[in-house]
Amino acid sequence: MDNENLISNCGLYCGSCFQYIGSVADMARDLRKELRKNKFDKVAEAIPFKEFDNYPECYQCLGAMVKLRCKGCRGGFRSKFCKIANCAQKKEYEGCWECDEFETCKEFEFLKPIHKEANIKNLRKIKKQGVKGFLNGKKHW
Repeated sequence: MDNENLISNCGLYCGSCFQYIGSVADMARDLRKELRKNKFDKVAEAIPFKEFDNYPECYQCLGAMVKLRCKGCRGGFRSKFCKIANCAQKKEYEGCWECDEFETCKEFEFLKPIHKEANIKNLRKIKKQGVKGFLNGKKHW
């Protein structure tokens, strides 16, 4: 069952997000563990593959992926880095669908390379059908 606390302020549904689910973070953690167990840093030094020259950076990148976890921006779990969540909280909105300017909000620009207009479509739906209607229907991602 979908949870209304997982509707982000911007209109995306956290329950569909890899950061909330933790799938990427878990796989990166498990891969780092396997690499350490097999002393792959030494393997990378010994095998003459040009690509292994970047192994330290790869391992470091996996470490950053382990941190890709989020509890959502509603229900008291405000994201510290999200300007959208901070704006909604400051204006005391349940979500951006309560704002008359969400259609043209510049804070959504960083979402576009990944989500295109998904959050705007969701916000329109929430504004029209309410939170319950949104939860019962199709969610754009």
